[in-house]
Amino acid sequence: MAERLVVMEAEGPLDPHHLLAELDTEGCGAVVTFVGLTRGTEGDDRVLRLEFDAWKGQLESVLERLAREAMADQGVMAVAMAHRIGAVEPNEPIVAIHVASPHRQQAFAACSWLIDELKRQAPLWKKEVTTAGETWKEGLG
Repeated sequence: MAERLVVMEAEGPLDPHHLLAELDTEGCGAVVTFVGLTRGTEGDDRVLRLEFDAWKGQLESVLERLAREAMADQGVMAVAMAHRIGAVEPNEPIVAIHVASPHRQQAFAACSWLIDELKRQAPLWKKEVTTAGETWKEGLG
């Protein structure tokens, strides 16, 4: 069987629709998608951009490991996911995850698990730049 996962770190604009087109849905009955966007406000301040820094060479391997784990443990057949690095402006996609499986319950559960684990495990650091200044956010992802 052909490889049924696609993972990438995106240094430029992230197109969730293009990533979805890469997803192999053969034999699947459901696709669940999560797209995380940069919010335009944080409290009373306007967000100018988020800046993501990643441990080069490690981000894609973590994404691949998580995708393989979801496929092995949660019964999903295919995963495509990507995360931006660099500056991401309001309303632009930060992360996209597409999960294909025989049934919707598996796809929903795996997609939720993937975003939670990505935020816990991916070697990413986020700086928020607002009209009030710059703040490094705690934790990974």
